[in-house]
Amino acid sequence: AVYRGDDNGSGMRVGIACSRFNGSVTWRLLEGALGGLDECGVARADVKVAWAPGAFELPLLAKAFATHGAVDAVLCLGAVIRGETGHYDVVAAECAGGIERVQLDTGMPVAFGVLTTDTVDQALERSEPGEANKGREAALTAVEMYRLRRSVMI
Repeated sequence: AVYRGDDNGSGMRVGIACSRFNGSVTWRLLEGALGGLDECGVARADVKVAWAPGAFELPLLAKAFATHGAVDAVLCLGAVIRGETGHYDVVAAECAGGIERVQLDTGMPVAFGVLTTDTVDQALERSEPGEANKGREAALTAVEMYRLRRSVMI
């Protein structure tokens, strides 16, 4: 089923940690994320975007958002594209593990919108405008997890 959005994000505050590295891709992910948050009724005034140098630094930025108390959920957006060295494997794994750790340590929803692809073309395809944009999907996930977390807290 395709999510059509509703007002379930109304009043929600969101921090977006976005990587500058591979900016031609991450800007598109950010646009998709902002569109997804719009679909859910999250006001643009309630969205704070901060830029990290690369995907490896996203967990620290996510932790800063999560522990500051000014947001209800965090989106991490980036693109790790395989190159000719083993750098890809280290960055992708540490980025994913760090983001997971922030979520588990803080109890705050932290959505993983970091592409891990073999080629730039694959990353561009996954960041195209529209419903399949992975930034948009991360935004919808963050709103859903925020609402789900609130529903189980009594």
